[in-house]
Amino acid sequence: MPSLSPSTAILGVRKAKHLLRRSCFHYSKTTLDYFSGLTPTQALDELVQEPTIFWEHPYDWKPDNNTGIVDNFWLHTPNTTPADFPNGQFRKRGIIYGWWWYNSLKQNSLKHKLIFFLHTTFTVSKDNGVGKSSYFYDYLRLLDFYAYGNLKTLAKKITFDNAMLNYLDNTTNNKNNPNENYAREFLELFTIVKGPQIGDGNYTNYTEVDIQKTAQVFSGIKMKPLRDTLDPDTGIPMGFINTFQHNSDPKTFSSAFGGTTIAGGSTESDIHNEVENYVDMVFAQSETAKAYCRKLYRFFVKSEWNQDVEDDIITPLANQLMTSNFSLMDVTKTLLTSQHFFDEDDSDSTDQIIGSIVKNPIQMLSEMINLLQLQLPNPEASYSPTPSYTTDQINFYNFHHSFCYFSFFPGSSINPFSPDTVAGYPADYQTPNFDRSWFSSNTVIARYKLIESFISGKNKINAPNTNIWVQFDTVDFVENSGVFSLASDAYTLVSDMAELLYCESIDNDRIQYFMSVLNDLNPSYWNSAWYEYLQTGNAVQVRIRLDALFTKMLNAAEFQLM
Repeated sequence: MPSLSPSTAILGVRKAKHLLRRSCFHYSKTTLDYFSGLTPTQALDELVQEPTIFWEHPYDWKPDNNTGIVDNFWLHTPNTTPADFPNGQFRKRGIIYGWWWYNSLKQNSLKHKLIFFLHTTFTVSKDNGVGKSSYFYDYLRLLDFYAYGNLKTLAKKITFDNAMLNYLDNTTNNKNNPNENYAREFLELFTIVKGPQIGDGNYTNYTEVDIQKTAQVFSGIKMKPLRDTLDPDTGIPMGFINTFQHNSDPKTFSSAFGGTTIAGGSTESDIHNEVENYVDMVFAQSETAKAYCRKLYRFFVKSEWNQDVEDDIITPLANQLMTSNFSLMDVTKTLLTSQHFFDEDDSDSTDQIIGSIVKNPIQMLSEMINLLQLQLPNPEASYSPTPSYTTDQINFYNFHHSFCYFSFFPGSSINPFSPDTVAGYPADYQTPNFDRSWFSSNTVIARYKLIESFISGKNKINAPNTNIWVQFDTVDFVENSGVFSLASDAYTLVSDMAELLYCESIDNDRIQYFMSVLNDLNPSYWNSAWYEYLQTGNAVQVRIRLDALFTKMLNAAEFQLM
């Protein structure tokens, strides 16, 4: 029977890998060794520590193509003038993502995964509708602020977020010309979700009338281009209320919400109260809590589940979410420390959860960088009114923007924080494949060419022989990484690497398959080659074998899963 009872035993390597993969975007050998000695509760206590911001502010060293202005720390330019440097907005949004991603690489923190979860829950597309890069930056900061906080409060705050106001057109919503786009998605995707349709315009959990009334509640909430209206709770720029464009009539909702009537507001304060009362009404419905817990389960555990999981995992989590006043961290910790999460609640601990999700491209890239201990150029510029860029900052830009952002991510069918639809990425909603959509004939080349690119230091995905500014030295890794207990023994080398990379230990036949890359037809070849390298320093032969081994092991089916 699925159980939310806490798992109390020491994690060990297998379960530590599982927890680190699901709760973070990466792990390293050192991190794995440390977490292997903790209980799930101890591990989560470590993972929910507030992360450090290593790269303090997004940094752009390139001049604007049109004006020639170099606006390094453009987000701190008063009102982001001139016109927020319009010709560089796509690049700048990519730099902001690179800033966020780099900080997520530097430490193991549940917060970064929760930020991405909140993005898939309150979705915007950074390159298709949010507007200025500064709006996307504020959106990320808002998700960061509430990642360990209150989902209900975030649902209100996101309604005033400039990126969301622009993306789903609420900035054009007014009492005389209502725009229902945001109101519809707020109910259908962001909160309670539809439920089965039971009549014309009746979706069980709400009706078309409820969408119309919701749009009236949100009428008059507008974007604030200058970013000079700050939210009093977060200090983050927000939109504003045009009281003259707000529908101040009372709004009566359908029987799905118990026929609740919400008084209309005519002052800014009253309209804020009206929005808050509306959000309270939506979150008072048990189906809202269940919708969030289903999303959490799909994101952290598995894309599909049976009625037993619905009854014994989803429903109790939803009850906890409501009684905790919608504390996202509380329910996430309950889920990630449960016997069910570690597949301990039945007689077969290998049949359901561990290794059941296909890695998304962000996970795959981040894991590979940390597992292989790759050294990235350092972009950690600190804020200064008159900064000067360094070679490392330029090289990080070239690595992230030219290789990751324009080669690997498009080839693997993701634009981070910019899904094709407001429903999110296909892995979030598209039945029956869900996360399996990440691995297909359209994405396999980019996924397989990633390790080849790192080994060669060249872009092997779509720009052959272009420098990517990062290179993986397989020989140095085997000799000096601390991963391998006996590098001269092919069996041990493959076993140690598989134990680091894969969800489950591999059997002897699989080990022999990978060993054949090192030994060919001679079972003692690798031992002799490695000792010859240690004596002569000539790495040519061992490098050829190790390059082939790492390519094969990192492109194996086992590494595609988490």
